[in-house]
Amino acid sequence: MKKILNPGRSSLRRRKFLQQVFGGVGLAAAGFASTRSLGAEPQSEQPYASTVPQTQGKPPQFKTKLKITEVETFLVKPRWLFLKVHTDAGIVGLGEPVLEGRARTCASAVEEVAPYLTGKDPRNVVHHWQSIYRHAFYRGGPILTSVLSGIEQALWDIKGKFLGVPVYELLGGPTRDQVRVYAHVGNNPEMLKQRKAQGFTAFKTGVKNATQSGVVASQKFVEEAAAAFVALREAGGKEVDIGIDFHGAISPPNAKLLIKALEPYQPMFVEEPVQAQNVDVMAGIARGTHLPIATGERIFTKWGFREILEKAAATILQPDLCHAGGIMETRIIAGMAEAYYAAIAPHNPLGPISLAAGLQLAASIPNFMCQEQVTLGDGYLKQPFKVEKGHVRIPEGPGLGIELDENQIANKLDHDWRNRETYDLNDGSVVDW
Repeated sequence: MKKILNPGRSSLRRRKFLQQVFGGVGLAAAGFASTRSLGAEPQSEQPYASTVPQTQGKPPQFKTKLKITEVETFLVKPRWLFLKVHTDAGIVGLGEPVLEGRARTCASAVEEVAPYLTGKDPRNVVHHWQSIYRHAFYRGGPILTSVLSGIEQALWDIKGKFLGVPVYELLGGPTRDQVRVYAHVGNNPEMLKQRKAQGFTAFKTGVKNATQSGVVASQKFVEEAAAAFVALREAGGKEVDIGIDFHGAISPPNAKLLIKALEPYQPMFVEEPVQAQNVDVMAGIARGTHLPIATGERIFTKWGFREILEKAAATILQPDLCHAGGIMETRIIAGMAEAYYAAIAPHNPLGPISLAAGLQLAASIPNFMCQEQVTLGDGYLKQPFKVEKGHVRIPEGPGLGIELDENQIANKLDHDWRNRETYDLNDGSVVDW
């Protein structure tokens, strides 16, 4: 596999170059911005007065059996970023530290974290999570938590491989032996029929022409959007489940109108009926319908989900294991949700490593509902997942239980995927997508 980024080696080369050009003092000043985020504090109240970052306090002295030797990332089509964390025992951990449309930014962020990880024992997963998250000083945000999520996945993968057990065994053991998954079908009834023939029993669609709904939608828009869902229901039958994603692109009054029109056809859930940060309004919508409200793909960490649960804004949480903080953080979110009698249906529009992490989580929690996926690993994994009666088997191998097919991935390296840009057809103003 072509190596896209090797943080350890590239940092060493950059350090030698800066020493030659600027000398020792200039090097330390140039490196301050990245090293401070890894736990160092300046010696004086003026942050740039210190040329060498200092570690304050006594770092923990863990017993070490493994050491991280190298961290590398790979841009992988269509829009993903794969991570490999290498150890001195030859064990390699896999993760996806990516935010859609910001893969190169995330790769650079991984490079900044690499000096902290190098030389550390990867098995101390929670300690490293706390260090990377809290020593950044500015906590949270989609880039930091996405990068942290992928790193954390790789550390769990290493620990499971070192101990010879699946990750779910380290989280309390299995609560199920297979995991229900759903497929995207757009507004295409024929595609739903095809996916149903392939073994899927659950699906997700979107609102037809959602970006053109406006602040106050016309009666025609609401009726056509509802009719598109009805066509899917007729294609799949009453025995299948179909969720509908508003994607936060629908205004609150339009969301209420559309939900009312959809109620007779019983969607599995209504996802992001309004912007996820608009928690009070979402809670009001939830109180006004018997349909389950789902949200979570743009919410990060346990702290982000707290308000949603406290205000009963959703009964189905959709944390993304590549954004919300990783496997253990999502396990904590699932525990919080259980206390509020809410279910977990992890978001995942990403690659097979993300899916494998989601399956490990699903295997270990009691309140799992359904797992999103866009690929079962064909063309990426040596043993892709298979759907049978709407479910996939939980991988039984150690760690995440997957192995990349390096030969097939070799022709999928590098991409420049960008988020879409959407504008109003009438006046050209920006609209949500």
